[in-house]
Amino acid sequence: MRVERFPAGVFDQNTWLAWCPHSLDAVAIDPGAGAGDMLRKVNEDGLNLVAVLLTHAHADHVEGLAPVRDRHPEVPIHLHPADRPLYDWAVVQAAHLGVKLRPPPPPTHELAHGQSFRVGESSLEVRHAPGHSPGHVILVEEDARSFAIVADVVFSGSIGRTDLPVGDHAVLLRTIADEILTLPDATVLHTGHGLSTSVREERAHNPFLQGLCPSPGR
Repeated sequence: MRVERFPAGVFDQNTWLAWCPHSLDAVAIDPGAGAGDMLRKVNEDGLNLVAVLLTHAHADHVEGLAPVRDRHPEVPIHLHPADRPLYDWAVVQAAHLGVKLRPPPPPTHELAHGQSFRVGESSLEVRHAPGHSPGHVILVEEDARSFAIVADVVFSGSIGRTDLPVGDHAVLLRTIADEILTLPDATVLHTGHGLSTSVREERAHNPFLQGLCPSPGR
């Protein structure tokens, strides 16, 4: 599976595109301000956009959904149900941040922990990863655990904010211990803002993660 990021907007948010090079099936992940560039990639490379997967429903991660649906009116939108209240308030969220947002179309499907989402000959494993928001998920490349789309759970040298409404710092740290630090050290972590990192790098150098251990039995 191949993956490319499209950073844009006042929050430098990363829209991600993951696709199978054999079937050319593709999924858009968190279409934000970079959705236009992502859609051009889809068109120029002849990719078949089969779904939109949302890691969570903060406004900067859904602001490109309306343009995506303009170009692909039948593409399904997948969201964890615990983030549906945030999604329904996306326009209000954006207004509080000084950003004008077209109302995003309703989600069509629910994401669930442990779900395997097929993309051509590859697949992404859905892992519920709350803390930054109640319904945040990460998406792990399932065949070799070569990468994970972690969005706003962890960043290079930092972690996601928990001072926003419905954030929970303790829950976020447990999520990172159980769902991030249990991945292979070589797993590349594709974040919601900024450059990608790795499990090895964050385990060794991220000051927020020192001493974190997975729950017993993990």
